[in-house]
Amino acid sequence: MNDRCPTSDQVLEPVPDASSAPGAGAGGAMPFLPAVTVVVPVYNGALTLGACLDSLLSLDYPPEKLEILVVDNASIDGTAQILKDYGPALRVTHEPKRGRPAACNRGIREAAWEIIAMTDADCVLDPRWLLSLVAPLQAEDVGLVGGKILSIHPDRPIELFGEQIHDNAAAIAQRFPSVIGMSWACRRSILNELHGFDEQFLRVQDSDLSFRIAEAGYRLVYAPGAILYHHNEETLWGLYQEGYKHGHWSVLWCRKHAAALRQVRRRRFSIASYQSLGRSVLTACCARQQSERVQARCSLCFNVGKKLGKLTGSARFRYLEL
Repeated sequence: MNDRCPTSDQVLEPVPDASSAPGAGAGGAMPFLPAVTVVVPVYNGALTLGACLDSLLSLDYPPEKLEILVVDNASIDGTAQILKDYGPALRVTHEPKRGRPAACNRGIREAAWEIIAMTDADCVLDPRWLLSLVAPLQAEDVGLVGGKILSIHPDRPIELFGEQIHDNAAAIAQRFPSVIGMSWACRRSILNELHGFDEQFLRVQDSDLSFRIAEAGYRLVYAPGAILYHHNEETLWGLYQEGYKHGHWSVLWCRKHAAALRQVRRRRFSIASYQSLGRSVLTACCARQQSERVQARCSLCFNVGKKLGKLTGSARFRYLEL
């Protein structure tokens, strides 16, 4: 999306789908099948949690090498009863401190295995998601892997726009690479080395951790065969709110990593981003094709929210980022 936090110069080639990797077919070497803990942080996820857990339990992965660890982040809806209904098929722990970073850190601390994958309670996973996601971790210099995130309702134009926001291929290819947290895998030793997620963030905590992993010398890679389907925002108002939260917390990210941003001479006022907003206004009003107008309106709502979020974030975190 427009006006993302800049990333490092590291641009990596996509990792092949695990289905075409050595060992996936007859006569090849054994595929990479490490023991994995999949951490699922959840807060008030009763509407979508069941489908997520069903897809986890249907993964094409040896069950003896798979732990499903759900972190209930003080939910007050029917989440607890849903988790109880699954019984011993999964392990449940609790994190009373609100916020995804705290819930993720709880999962990291309590995970049984060295390889940790993460997803969210509003995602449905392709059966080969985990197999493809962990495959790049065979290489010791790979620190973090991100998978492909698709809309669960691709026939709905606003929700389909969310695929542009949650695009791991684009996020990893930035100057400072980032992996979106609803579909990633990492080693616990690396997470412990870097002290996990920074709990002062309530958004963009994935970008912060990704930056620190890359800064520590590890590669971030994209696994296109690791597919999941996400419940994206359904309305223009929802896109605006998503953009606002991203913009607001991205100011804290920029302040924390200001030295790195200065090294690449990044400007804290982006003229190009405002020019892009102007083009979105024109397209939203004047495009002949309905599909173009819808996409432009989605972009406009998300990025206007982002700009206003940066304005309030600049005031809150005392760091100008416009």
